[in-house]
Amino acid sequence: MGGTASNTTGPQPQTLAANAAPPAVESAVDGRTWIAIAAAILGVFMAILDIQVTNASLREIRGSLSATVEEGSWLTTSYLAAEVVVIPLAGYFMRVFGTRAYMLGNVALFLVFSTLCGYAWNLQSMIVFRALQGFTGGALIPTAMTLILTRLPPSKRTIGLAWLMLSSTLAPAFGPTLGGILTNLYSWPSIFFINWAPGVLMLAGLAYGLPRQPMQPKLLREADWPAIGAMVIGLGSLIVFLEEGNRKDWFASEMIRGCALAAALGIVAWVAILQTRSKPFVNLALFARRTFGVSSLVGAAAGMGLYGSTFVLPLFLSEVAGYNSLQIGEVIMWMGLPQIVVMPLAAAFAKRIDNRLLCSLGLLLFAGSCFMNAGMDATTGYDQLVFSQVLRALGQPLIVLTLSNFAIHRIDAANLASASGLYNMSRILGGAIGTAVLATTITWREHFHSARIGESVTLFSDAMQARLAQLGNQFLAHSGDPVAAQQQALTALDHLVRREAYVMAYNDSFFILGCVLLGAIAVMWLADRVVAGGK
Repeated sequence: MGGTASNTTGPQPQTLAANAAPPAVESAVDGRTWIAIAAAILGVFMAILDIQVTNASLREIRGSLSATVEEGSWLTTSYLAAEVVVIPLAGYFMRVFGTRAYMLGNVALFLVFSTLCGYAWNLQSMIVFRALQGFTGGALIPTAMTLILTRLPPSKRTIGLAWLMLSSTLAPAFGPTLGGILTNLYSWPSIFFINWAPGVLMLAGLAYGLPRQPMQPKLLREADWPAIGAMVIGLGSLIVFLEEGNRKDWFASEMIRGCALAAALGIVAWVAILQTRSKPFVNLALFARRTFGVSSLVGAAAGMGLYGSTFVLPLFLSEVAGYNSLQIGEVIMWMGLPQIVVMPLAAAFAKRIDNRLLCSLGLLLFAGSCFMNAGMDATTGYDQLVFSQVLRALGQPLIVLTLSNFAIHRIDAANLASASGLYNMSRILGGAIGTAVLATTITWREHFHSARIGESVTLFSDAMQARLAQLGNQFLAHSGDPVAAQQQALTALDHLVRREAYVMAYNDSFFILGCVLLGAIAVMWLADRVVAGGK
């Protein structure tokens, strides 16, 4: 393999428990281990699904809890903030409680908090339960990756990571669809109660497949609480800043200014404190390793593409095309279904071909699908969008699988948990940043395009007069009131202008996504040459 990345860069975290050390290269993997890994992968799907599953049901939830649109946004913000905060801590808690107890405890608490979300009696209780749900669900993401890295030999890791990455990309695609179906059939609490079906399977699989490990409660007394506190404040404030900034007009809001300051101070303090520790709870020095740093940066760009596209396209279909949640789901699912076939092929190719080439191909396909969506108009619907969704589905497995291979390239056993946590944190933060950037882009560019279109729409032009007359006659035939018909014609024309401005703004956002993904290709080639399972 190329590159000379050192395994001793920076301070080292406390090592994993001895019985969690990576197995020998040729060691066999028993059925119980595979069952545990399958259960952990199911947990990742469930945790990421719950970020998106409320999106299709927000109107019903807001109505039931008497919440405004702005207040309802906290259902996603609170979950995501708690999830991002816990991801870097997961490796440390695995050492404290043992892998088996920690994962079982998180699954059990996740199910409890999911149930409480379904029984929430007001907005405040729902926000608290969603945050607790995110804190327990978020831990399932890095623990699953750590489990694969520590329980499987290198020859088997690629297939384990392939299924893990598949679950992480399918969940955003199927979340809104599942939420819409359940809400239409059984009302919104069912989107939380449904977690019991996979949850019980997870509990059984983890309890059966993982060996018991001794707990180390003394590590809690020795914990670096100042660094942990700074991280919680910094990352939590950053997510609130990103998720709520556009809704509150960014720095025009005192709360957003406060969050920006808290995020900056918290993250700087977190980094500064860890530089003075010989055994940090998470090894930030991994970002200085070229290949890991590249995987995290490109992972953030891929997260922006994944979460950004599943944010913008449903908005377009809802606001412009007038699709309901089920119709939106029929379009979005084409971003997920082909991946089930592509991911095993990607895993096979990753063992034979330079992963930089595979990742670049995936980024190119994903970028191409975004550029296709950048040419939408007001009549674009299911038939015109299926091919771009399939193209996206072909690219995503090549990206997420190869990036996970880069993230663990030449990472020693002591740093596997840190690598898993930091890589997944980067990917989810990239998604949050991307969603914030795109939401702001849509707002700003809609204003821009409305102004530009408005400059060419004048009541004194012959074309405008003819269009108003046509619309006026149509409304007059229904109302019989010339004054009302003229007013309705002006309103309809204003609506057409706003609609076209929004279409152009959505196109601009997809163009930005495509450019970011193309730029990531250049960054990708700064990494070492990696072939999965190689030396």
